[in-house]
Amino acid sequence: MQTANIINQVIEVSKQAGDFIRQERKAFDPDRIEYKGLNDMVSYVDKTAEETIVKGLSKILPEAGFITEEKTTTKIGERYNWIIDPLDGTTNFIHGVPAFSVSIALKEYDELIAGVVYEINLDECFYAWKDAPAYLNGKEISVSKNITIGTSLLATGFPYYDFTKQAAYIELFTELMRTSHGLRRLGSAAVDLAYTACGRFDAFYEYNLNAWDVAAGIVIVKQAGGEVVNFKGGSEVLDTRELLATNGIITGEMLGVIGRYFK
Repeated sequence: MQTANIINQVIEVSKQAGDFIRQERKAFDPDRIEYKGLNDMVSYVDKTAEETIVKGLSKILPEAGFITEEKTTTKIGERYNWIIDPLDGTTNFIHGVPAFSVSIALKEYDELIAGVVYEINLDECFYAWKDAPAYLNGKEISVSKNITIGTSLLATGFPYYDFTKQAAYIELFTELMRTSHGLRRLGSAAVDLAYTACGRFDAFYEYNLNAWDVAAGIVIVKQAGGEVVNFKGGSEVLDTRELLATNGIITGEMLGVIGRYFK
């Protein structure tokens, strides 16, 4: 399979879902919100968008299976599996905050080989595939060149249901708030990763993330020249559910700070 040959089709699928999400936001009914758990919300928009994506991707690579947030399909592929978040930033969407995205990754066996993140509100499509550059709306992108936390703008996410590490997280947040140019919390890990890939953020860190939140963004950051590790510096991030993405220059410094609070 030539990954580059299918990426444009995946982009079209992501934009079709994005168009639907954009239109639904204009007249969204909050009474149609469902709760999967504490502060873990979903709506018909998430589910319908996922169904649209699954249908489109099934035409592109019929043998592939799916790992999806809303579980609209249970098909698992032997070699290829799509990892899908149809609406990353559901809470933002529900409240009308313009930062949410479609995230689609492709995994071959255990290796992530392609990723697309479509930020709906700004009509920005970030994408990359194995052994190729990363792109934003057709233009090649790369991570930042900042060499220290002191000159960096960082991004993170806040826990919304697992508060067991809250105290350590707040202490880490406080230190980085004091020692960097600032911290941002957009509410969409996929967008945070895409912004790290194009140099808007110098690093992004968060814990308790799911595969569909980050899989596409991981590919894009790496192909843009960045680095993605867990809080101990290892390469496994999907199973550990800890993620640090950087420009590749400040990784060591970031791990040193994180290590003081997350043992």
